[in-house]
Amino acid sequence: MTTLHEPVVTTTPADLSVWPASTTEPRPGDLAVGGVPLAEVADRFGTPVYVLDENEVRERCRTYRHAFPDAEVLYAAKAFLCRAMVHWTEEEGLGLDVCSAGELELAVTTGFPPERIVLHGNAKSPRDLETALRLGVGRIVIDSPSEIARLAAAVGPDGHQKVMVRVVPGISAGGHEKIRTGTDDQKFGLSIADGYAQHAIARILDQPQLELTGLHCHLGSQITSVKPYLAAVRRMVGLMARLHEQHGLVLPELDLGGGHGIAYRPGEAALDLTALARKVRAELSDACAAAGLPVPRLIIEPGRAVVGPAGIAVYRVLAVKNTGDHTFVAVDGGMSDNPRPALYGVRYAPRLIGRASTAPAAPVTVVGRHCEAGDVLAADVELPSDLRPGDLLAVPVAGAYQLSMASGYNLVGRPPVTAVRDGHARLLVRRESLDDIRRRDVGL
Repeated sequence: MTTLHEPVVTTTPADLSVWPASTTEPRPGDLAVGGVPLAEVADRFGTPVYVLDENEVRERCRTYRHAFPDAEVLYAAKAFLCRAMVHWTEEEGLGLDVCSAGELELAVTTGFPPERIVLHGNAKSPRDLETALRLGVGRIVIDSPSEIARLAAAVGPDGHQKVMVRVVPGISAGGHEKIRTGTDDQKFGLSIADGYAQHAIARILDQPQLELTGLHCHLGSQITSVKPYLAAVRRMVGLMARLHEQHGLVLPELDLGGGHGIAYRPGEAALDLTALARKVRAELSDACAAAGLPVPRLIIEPGRAVVGPAGIAVYRVLAVKNTGDHTFVAVDGGMSDNPRPALYGVRYAPRLIGRASTAPAAPVTVVGRHCEAGDVLAADVELPSDLRPGDLLAVPVAGAYQLSMASGYNLVGRPPVTAVRDGHARLLVRRESLDDIRRRDVGL
């Protein structure tokens, strides 16, 4: 464990607007997070390495609870999950939304109450459903008509399971076409427009062992405007009103999903959480009053907005190459530990750490070590022109959808995850070793 003296802050807040709130610069060029210099984390645990600011994660959990005091806040585990993250989430009073038996079992075996977990998935396997029922998951979100009969059969005539229905409200929102899930042209949910949602709900009501507690929708990811959520509230309440007319059904819950956008680079837009909470509550109250319905309990599912800004990825420079008009800075990680630039074209703001540089900035492209032309971590970013092999680069806002989407490309091995807090650094998830990879390969 590393213990440090109180750092002296020499950086202005604007320089670090997308970094964790605890970030300081005790010496020029030497950034510390949670009281621990990032260069020291790199030396101790090797690179690439992910660093999570525990206090930042916890504070973001509290921010959601305070913004939505009457709602149920579920952390979306798909953004990033490990035992420590499960523990922090539980201690801060959030529930969990999971998408597989693996995420579910990790949470429950860590001690998370299963009744505070919601299981999602557009194609749940028999193992997913069996595990959910065996462990006593709180709710299962039905995503297709075929799940109804399968789930009812798995529950059995004397069993009982709370369920929700994922509804497609026909609203396009999100930062990239691949992460927009509120429209009828993608794989998730049941459409209001073509009647599939209403038909599925009628079938669920015919299954006495399934208790329909509410409706669920998720519009997409990286949404920075409140307006799509207000439109979703109106459409979902409209469906609830029709269900009340047809079946006398009064649903006690409404889950608006997550997708709350964050800034990855200084100056980028982020969703205003305070405005979201205030306007969604008002819209829900007004829409229910107009429909003559009681206001359901709201559920929201932030993932990226909780853990994304709390994470930093630290890489070591392996090579600097000038090719034509381009300067490529190659690091010891890449698309195997962060596929998001290749998948979605996202942009980051890496920074030189571990030494001060007085060299003028120059445009460079930070690339990974993998055998793929698309293995680019940050294109056309300004970094000191004296970058050299051995230097360290830190990428902020690296806590979500990086390690959770990591692959085994080129058998490089996934990086470790460390946590920093109050001047101490500790290992949460160890580095995947060559021995780990060999042990999985059992045939010849």
